[in-house]
Amino acid sequence: LSLLAPTASLSIQHPLHTTSRTPFAFVGRLLYYPTMASSPLPLTCLVTILVGSHVVAGAKSSSSSYVAHVPCFAAKSGGGFGMSKSKTPTTKTRKSTKPKKGGLFDEVGKSTSMTSITQTSPKLDRFGLPLPTEDDVFPPLSDDILRVPVGDDASIFRRDVVEDAMKQHLGVNLDAFDDCGYSIHSEQSETGDVSDGGNNNEPYRWKLQLLHNDPPVFQVDNFFTPDECKSYVSMVDSNNNGDRNDAKAVQITSPTFMNSVSRRTSTTWFCRYDGVPTLLSKAQRLLNVDLNQMEEPQIVRYRTGEEFSYHYDEIPSMQLSNGGQRLATLLVYLNDLDEGRGGGTIFRDLTAANKGKAKRKGSNNTNQLTVRPTTGTALLFFPSFKDGTPDVRTLHKGEVALDTKMIAQLWIHQREYKAGVPENNLQSDAKAGVGGEAARLGFV
Repeated sequence: LSLLAPTASLSIQHPLHTTSRTPFAFVGRLLYYPTMASSPLPLTCLVTILVGSHVVAGAKSSSSSYVAHVPCFAAKSGGGFGMSKSKTPTTKTRKSTKPKKGGLFDEVGKSTSMTSITQTSPKLDRFGLPLPTEDDVFPPLSDDILRVPVGDDASIFRRDVVEDAMKQHLGVNLDAFDDCGYSIHSEQSETGDVSDGGNNNEPYRWKLQLLHNDPPVFQVDNFFTPDECKSYVSMVDSNNNGDRNDAKAVQITSPTFMNSVSRRTSTTWFCRYDGVPTLLSKAQRLLNVDLNQMEEPQIVRYRTGEEFSYHYDEIPSMQLSNGGQRLATLLVYLNDLDEGRGGGTIFRDLTAANKGKAKRKGSNNTNQLTVRPTTGTALLFFPSFKDGTPDVRTLHKGEVALDTKMIAQLWIHQREYKAGVPENNLQSDAKAGVGGEAARLGFV
C-alpha cells in the first residue's frame, strides 16, 4: 500500500515511521521495504536517514523491542522530546516559525552526532529480574499507621505537649529546660560569635523545638557553639589524623550494616570516647542516659554529590546482643548549607508543621519533614520505642549534598554497649573529661 501511495501515513509497528511527502522519502520506502526482512536495523535506519526520513523515539507498540535513542536531541531539550526550551519569536521580529523544508545535506548535517540507534531495556539483576525500586525496598506506610504532625502553635514551647509526645520513647530531659524551651545552662563562644540574634555578649542557650508529634522529632538550636563545630571538623582533617592508634577519630571504610540495601557515599570517622567529651556531656544532659549506653561517636562528611539514601537507624537483629536496640539518634550539623544546596535530613513518611492531616500515606506525602543543616543545630529522633520495637515511621535519608556537609552523630542503646572501633575504645576513658565538661557548662 505504501509503495502504491507514497504519501500515505505508515502505521506498521516499527521505530522508523515517516509521513514525509518529499521524493527522498519515497525513494527511502523503495529501499527500505525490500530489505526490511533481511537487513539489520542499523542499516535500514542509515538509509532512511540519508534520504530524508524522520526518526522517532520509539515504536508505537510496547511489544517492539527496538527504541531509537537520540542523545543529541535529548540533551538540547532538557531531558527528552517535548521539553524544548527554545525561545519564542517576539512580535518585533515577526519571524515565521514554520519549519523550512530541508534537503539531503541538511538532514545529514542534523544526523552527524546520531551514531547509532540502540536497543534499551530495563536494568536487570543477575537473575534477569528488574531491579527493586525504592517502594519495593521500603513499601509506603498504610493509612492506618498513625502519624501526627505538630499543630498551629508549634513555635510555642509547651511542656505538656512535649511530655505527651515522649510517652512511648526515650524522650528528653525536660529538667534541662525552662518553661519557654530554653536551656537553664548557657555558654559563651570564645570568638564572641553572635548567638540567637543577640549581641556578642549574649551567651548561647539551647532552644528545644518539637518538629513532629508522633513519632516525636526534636530540633535543638545552639547545641554546639561555632567554636565547638570547628573543633570537631578539625578532628578529621587529613593533616591532623596522625597515627591510627593515637588519633581521636579513625576513618572506617564500611559504609553501612552488612547486607544493607541503602546507599551511602559519605565518609565516616569513629571517634574515641575520650576525644569527644563535649558531645558526650551534652548528650548525657539532653537525654539523661548513662555513658555506657552510648555507641561509638561518629563524624561524617558528605562531599558534593554524596548522600545516604533512605534507611532506618535500627540495629539488625543479629547484633542486638550488644546493647540491645538503638533508642535515640542524636545528629549535630557542623556547618551550614544554603537553601537549595541539598544535604537536608528528610523523613519520607512524616509531614512538616500544620501541612496535612494526622494520617499521611508515605508515597503521597508532598510536604515531607525536612531539617536543614545549620551550624550547631542538633536533630533528635527515636528509631525504636522504649521496649526496643523499631518504629517504622522514622524512615529517613540524607539528601544529596551540593556542598560539603559535616555532622557529628551518636546513638543511644537500651543497655550497656561495648565499643568495637577503634581498638580499646572505652566509655570509661571519657568519664573524667565528660565530668569536666559538665562542670564547665553548669550541668552539675
